[in-house]
Amino acid sequence: MQVLEKKIIFVGGKGGVGKSTSAAAIAWKSANEGNRTLLISTDPAHNLGDIFDRSIGGSITNVSEKLFALEIDPEKETDDYIKGVKDSIKNVVHSSMMEEVHRQLDTAKSSPGADEAALFDKLISIILEESDNYDKLIFDTAPTGHTIRLLSLPELMGVWIEGMLKKRQKTNDNYTQLLNDGEPVEDPIYDVLKVRQERFSRAREILLDGNMTGFVFVINPERLPITETEKAIKLLDQYHLHVKTLIVNKILPKNADGDFLLQRKGHEQQYMDMIEETFAKQEKIYVPLFPHDIINREHLETFSHYYGEAQTEL
Repeated sequence: MQVLEKKIIFVGGKGGVGKSTSAAAIAWKSANEGNRTLLISTDPAHNLGDIFDRSIGGSITNVSEKLFALEIDPEKETDDYIKGVKDSIKNVVHSSMMEEVHRQLDTAKSSPGADEAALFDKLISIILEESDNYDKLIFDTAPTGHTIRLLSLPELMGVWIEGMLKKRQKTNDNYTQLLNDGEPVEDPIYDVLKVRQERFSRAREILLDGNMTGFVFVINPERLPITETEKAIKLLDQYHLHVKTLIVNKILPKNADGDFLLQRKGHEQQYMDMIEETFAKQEKIYVPLFPHDIINREHLETFSHYYGEAQTEL
């Protein structure tokens, strides 16, 4: 299965399809194969702690010999992000204006998109600064819409920062002509923007590098997950982020018995056919519906066995 060979893997999908379990199983398999692996949850409704039956939280936690986990807290990251902005401008903004600037920044914490920006800033830090410490980075992302906004930010923010840099450069050139006998004007804000542009650019390169990064969507054989995933894949294609692998999760086993389950199995087949037709270009991993929740390491081990070679179907 090619996607499992990537250095960085993003696991996404509609809420309730089994993203976190799938991401945890991929990470578990990776660690058992000898890879030092970091599993990161960007979903505000974290449940990695439930899967591994231990508290994880916002610090990197060792959950097995080669497996480490981290649950990113969007609220904390937003606070840290705003604090970082305040620190970066304290020597730039006049002291008489600092109180008003801080008030505006505190207000911005609750504005739409603030948590995504902060979350992506943390994600960039992990990709750029933790990659050398781990063989694999597995991201358990939030439900589909949030994932798309998160993954499209490098391009959107890159364009925005590019525009800001051009405006700052034009302003600086004008001041240079008027002041200091033509000596260049120092602009700390320009320097901050330039550093951020370079980080976004590097992160975008990594996300677009198909040899390094892979994207997996988890779906169930049901209409809504199928249609939502189809739209998400098409949208991500526009940002040159190509989802080449699907995990088809919670498939009724062939030996399901009883009239109700047999009827349900027949009903499910139409969605299995729809998956094959809709996602003909994607390789697929088929995972059955288990008679129990995946709540311990033994269950996770069993779950991860299905992540072998591409299957024709269960």
